[in-house]
Amino acid sequence: MKVIFLKDVKGKGKKGEVKNVAEGYAQNFLIPRGFAKVATSGNINTLEAQKKKEEEIAAQQLADAEKLKEKMEELTVTLATKAGDGGRLFGSITSKQIADELKQLGYKIDKRKIDLPEPIRALGFTNVPIKIHSKVTATVKVQVVEQ
Repeated sequence: MKVIFLKDVKGKGKKGEVKNVAEGYAQNFLIPRGFAKVATSGNINTLEAQKKKEEEIAAQQLADAEKLKEKMEELTVTLATKAGDGGRLFGSITSKQIADELKQLGYKIDKRKIDLPEPIRALGFTNVPIKIHSKVTATVKVQVVEQ
């Protein structure tokens, strides 16, 4: 029996796949639990239309991420903090502080998207990569100045 998987089923299929399974397995397990539905021509057409719409949405999100990348790469984030001799900071600049400053500038970026391997501990400029989309990464200049 041909079925369209509505959810991932370990060892059988992934969401959106059309596969042949045993009729008893489909009738008694997959369909009643909402894991699959019968693969009629109408259901297959609906699935194809849904996949096409998801692809369009993904393409739009990628285009929006590219635009945001262009804007953010021109940006310089300035953070003021206390520093000691030789440009060493008292404490450090973390991804949370950078995210808060970006929020004040009008960019809503989650601190987990900021790829800062270790906190900034010195005055000056630092290039910080920010993962906007799975395929798009922007680099923002962060300037740390003495307060």
